[in-house]
Amino acid sequence: MGPAGTRHVIVSVDGMGGDRGPAAVVAGMARSAAKNAEIGFILHGDEAVLRPLVARRRGLSAVTEIRHAPGVVKMQDKPSHVMRHGEGTSMWSCIDAVKRGEATVAVSCGNTGALMALSMIRLRKLPGVNRPAIACLWPSRNPQGFNVMLDVGADIRADAPDLLQYAMMGASYARNAFDLKRPRVGLLNVGTEEHKGRAELKLAHDLIHAAQDAGAFDFAGFVEGGDIPSARVDVIVTDGFTGNVALKTGEGTAKLIADFLREAFNATFLSRIAALLAITSLRRLQKRIDPRRVNGGVFLGLNGTVVKSHGAADATGVSAAIKLAFQLAQSGFQERLAARVAQAGAAGQDASAADIGMGRGGQ
Repeated sequence: MGPAGTRHVIVSVDGMGGDRGPAAVVAGMARSAAKNAEIGFILHGDEAVLRPLVARRRGLSAVTEIRHAPGVVKMQDKPSHVMRHGEGTSMWSCIDAVKRGEATVAVSCGNTGALMALSMIRLRKLPGVNRPAIACLWPSRNPQGFNVMLDVGADIRADAPDLLQYAMMGASYARNAFDLKRPRVGLLNVGTEEHKGRAELKLAHDLIHAAQDAGAFDFAGFVEGGDIPSARVDVIVTDGFTGNVALKTGEGTAKLIADFLREAFNATFLSRIAALLAITSLRRLQKRIDPRRVNGGVFLGLNGTVVKSHGAADATGVSAAIKLAFQLAQSGFQERLAARVAQAGAAGQDASAADIGMGRGGQ
């Protein structure tokens, strides 16, 4: 390999995805390289566009290998079309570098549906995984500052065994991202009482409860929407439809509050003075809820780690996604995740056998 081969962790980066274009991606890479001497890159995209951008960033050329890929997956492209015609695009090339073992993890700001579709066909699912999931970090009251929630959009459906796998994968993610020995897992529902919710949620409740020792996590039972940013749990498990609605609602609410605060502090002369007096506290709040700091949804359940950066990410957001990718790669997360998925399969079989033995198999 090129100069990136001398680094401890190689990150494969889609240089052409995202709303802000290649300049924001390269700027984020430069920030990460400046802070981390153990990271290297394989950057995929139009070489005529990328090489001058990389050359303008001090020291970045020495740790970056550029792979020419002339095609671009657009945000409006359908996943089915990309699966059939996506070869030669920067996204396809980015994922293939992980498939070939040249990089440990892939990062892209591109089309989420296309990225998941390509990841599934190029990397394949882990044995035993029915539906991969996208896990995001949610600001919370916990000491680590964030909770893990999954699925947030990989698949709108999820039955009880899928939710059990999400619990196992989410706990493994929290353990490696936050160094939590026994993450606390909650199952999102319309209430905390055990009799509430759909039949598959009740079955998932029993399966996850039975698997907590094998999965090295503590099951907190059902949780509600208000518990997502709380300190009650570290991992929230749900289906992709509910998770995506919650994620988009949270993002919209955070932006609404920020806009309201800006309007309130600019309303009068006295309010502007108050804003100046509170500037330190406001900056602390802004940093705490800044979505760029938690930019990066991780695709779980594949034979390789893929981090999806927000499409509108700037240099700060791209750098945050790369940092997350580096941390997961360095921790050996992929191997540990595969082991947890295997445990989930065994735990699900054991729980199903116990249900049948107690006469619950037909319920």
